[in-house]
Order: sequence, then C-alpha cells, then structure tokens
Amino acid sequence: MYSRVFSAAVFGINAITIEIETHTDNQLPAFNIVGLPDSAIKESRERVTAAIKNSNFAFPAKKITVNLAPADVKKEGSAFDLPIAIGLLASFVAIDYNSIQDTILIGELALEGFLRPVHGVLPITLEAKSKGFRRIILPERNASEAALVDGIEVIPVETLSQTVEYINGDIPIEPRKVDIFSLFNDAQSQNHLDFADVKGQANVKRALEVAAAGGHNLLMIGPPGSGKTMLAKRIPSILPPLSLEESLETTKIHSVAGLLPNGEPLIRIRPFRSPHHTISDAALVGGGINKIRPGEISLAHHGVLFLDELPEFARNVLEVLRQPLEDKRITISRTKQTLDYPANFMLVCSMNPCPCGNFGDPNKECSCSPQQIQKYLGKISGPLLDRIDIHVEVPAVKYQELSSKLSSEPSSAIRERVINARSIQSKRFENESNVFKNADMNTKLIRKYCSLDEQSQSLMKMAMTKLGFSARAYDRILKVARTIADLAGDQDISSSHISEAIQYRSLDRQYWK
Repeated sequence: MYSRVFSAAVFGINAITIEIETHTDNQLPAFNIVGLPDSAIKESRERVTAAIKNSNFAFPAKKITVNLAPADVKKEGSAFDLPIAIGLLASFVAIDYNSIQDTILIGELALEGFLRPVHGVLPITLEAKSKGFRRIILPERNASEAALVDGIEVIPVETLSQTVEYINGDIPIEPRKVDIFSLFNDAQSQNHLDFADVKGQANVKRALEVAAAGGHNLLMIGPPGSGKTMLAKRIPSILPPLSLEESLETTKIHSVAGLLPNGEPLIRIRPFRSPHHTISDAALVGGGINKIRPGEISLAHHGVLFLDELPEFARNVLEVLRQPLEDKRITISRTKQTLDYPANFMLVCSMNPCPCGNFGDPNKECSCSPQQIQKYLGKISGPLLDRIDIHVEVPAVKYQELSSKLSSEPSSAIRERVINARSIQSKRFENESNVFKNADMNTKLIRKYCSLDEQSQSLMKMAMTKLGFSARAYDRILKVARTIADLAGDQDISSSHISEAIQYRSLDRQYWK
C-alpha cells in the first residue's frame, strides 16, 4: 500500500518541504530509505521499527520503501523519524493519511516511542506557514519555539501513540500558543555586567560608546591587566535592544545550531560570542565535513564577536573575516552544497602591544626585541586593520583611579545616548534597504550623508597626506564622524567630529608603521 506525509528539512537558516512517500508490498521483508538520506536517517529504520512495536502497533513482515522527495536534495538529521513512522502506520491502515495532508510532522523517536526535540524548528515552522500548511505536529519541548510563528496550529505531542490517537480523532490536543510580544519584551534589558564597575578609562569608554552607537568594529591595544576584556564584556549592556525582526532572525540561527537555551524559545538579548584563539577557520565562519553549520560570526549576528588576544589567532583564521566584515554575510561553498548565512556583527578585538605587553609603557621596560614585536604585530594584516573602524589605546589604570570611591557612569546612561543616536540613524535610513546604522553605509550613502564643510575637508586632506590612510580608511573615518555627530545631536559633521574620528585611526600608524 501507499501513503504520503509531509515533513521539512533545514538548509542554512531556511527550510524546504519534504514529501515522505511509503510503499509496502508482500515481498521478502526489507526496509529501504531512498532520496539521499544521511547516516542519521538511515539509522532511523531501527528507531522507527522499535518505536512502532513498543507502542503496541503491528509491524507486518513486508518489503518497505520510503522515499524522501525531492530525491536530488541531501537530507540530514533525525527529525524524519516521526513522519516516517506515521507514513508506515498509514500504509499499514492504522491511520488515514488523507487527514494529515495539510500537516507537517517532525520529531526524533526514542526506541520506546517517546519523542525527543530536534533542531531548526523555527525555520521549519516558517516554511510550513509560507507553503500553506494548516498545522505542525512536533515534540512537546519544541512547541514553544514553533508557536512564535502566528497563523499555524502547533500541536505538541510526547509519544508516537499519542500522535496516532490525535490524528485519528480519539483525543483532543490544544494547540500551543505563545504571546510573542510579552515574551519579547520580558528581560530585554537583562545584563549583569555594568560599566559602573570599571574604574577610570574614560577615553576608552567614549570610544566604546561611539562604536556601539554606530555599530563600528573596534580594536583595543594595551598592556595586560588594563581592563580590555572587562570593557569588552560590558559592550552588550550599552547596545540598543534587539528589534523583534532581529530577535527572530537571531533565534533562527541559534535554533539551526541547536544552541537555544532550555525553556528559552526566543533570543531576546544581543549575542556575545568570545571564541578561544585556538579556533579553526571553519568554526569561525561556518562549515563542517558532513554538515555545514553556522560559525561564530553567524552566531554573533546582531551582536558582538569578541576576539581576545588577537595576534594569538592563526593568521588564516583572521583573514577569513575580511569578506564577511564587508558584506555582512558569509557564503560557504562545498563540493555538493552552497549555503548563505547572515553575519552582521560588531567585531571587538583586544591585544597587547608586544609579546611581553610592555611596549610603549613609560613605567615598565619592554623585554622584546624589535624583530619579536614586528613578528607579533605582523600577524594582523593591513587589510584586516583597515576594516576595523576604531583603534583605541587602553593604558594601565592608575592607583588613584582604582582606589577612588567615586562611582563611574552606569551602562544605562550610556545606553540611553546610544539609543538616541541609533534612533537618528533609523530615521535617516528608513528608505534604504538593509541599512540600519552608520556602519552599514556603502560608498554611495557615505557621499550622501557625510558631506563635509571646507574646514573639515582641509583636516581630512592633511590626515590622508601625512598619515597615509587608504581609501577604505577614509570612508570609515567619515562613518565614525557621522556617528559622533549623531551622539552630539548635530545634523552636520564638523571639524571637531572629524578630528575625534581621525584619532581613532592613529594607533595602527603608531604600532604598524
């Protein structure tokens, strides 16, 4: 007999609908799955067989053929267990499969018939809605994530037998509902780290404020113990809250990667990713041998990617950042598959000025030779430095500042100024596609929104001539100056804004001259 049910497979951060056809006949017993299944799907034969038998359903000795269509697309994962089992039971006349032609089924089966959660539920539910399906049946632990999508019934089930009883109309199951707006607004400002804890470093805090206001990439250079990591970890506390669209897109990426926290169906605060310097290039940008997974740059989408001890990263790892820093996306190509992941993140880096960390410190003697310093700094290429908008020196904190009982400015006050600046940018770019902040501006928009008066032009000309900035650095100075003007509430860029922006580009000439 023949049956047909529907499921879905994840590709990148999107999904496609999969038809699961089942055919049984009275030949010698066999169980074949065709349609480019991976190892996890091939192994589902054993899981499905055991689950059906342990759920007290008959499993006749017949030849079984399961086809996953379209047959020329590789299928991966264990989410097809439930639809394959339902398809088999429908072909055994235990279920009328015509009653579930408007339904998507996903879920991994345990041997005793219980359902385990799967990855990528949000993009699958969005795909189901876009293709006109009325409902989705899935494991109970995935239901809240799927219920983020309005306009489709989300039916949570715990066992295979419960699923069959629901499809046959023997038991009712109330669709899962989630108030996405109340869920989104809850804990939007949750952050346990605050700039009030940081003593001194007023100039660095100003640079971080400018970076957060415009979404600019930032590099901090300073001796060990000056507070670079402490400052970087507090950047999310001054970033504006995620919009609902940003939250959903970020949730899709984490769902596909299987990194959604238990009981948290929606990512509500900006991600902060801090990979160790031993990370590989594939782990940073995404990839894999059997399955292409999102890398750290995509997991940091709409958030912060912090690279501590930047020169300790392998040079080939750092160089792969160049293209996504420009395009805000990463395209990963393999022999049989090409996927596109979003990667619009704020890059924050920190490093020592030399291997011992004392180069340029007036109070400590550097023990490194010029060759050692050159080799250490040479791990960071000029093209990568050009893509970092703001370079700031982080000096050692003085005793008077550390022992001071005066409280520093809290993150809430800085965040308010950042939000006001971002609000100005949102109005400025409301008619521009895929441009939300100053760091997203292309050359055309820079010429449109970053016009300079005569005095500012003279200052820029002098800086370009004496400091030897590249054309890319020129554009980035204008972007940062535009952000400084937005923080000040000024409509036009003045020479003071240009002067401050140039200061944020001078350290690379001091250390990499």
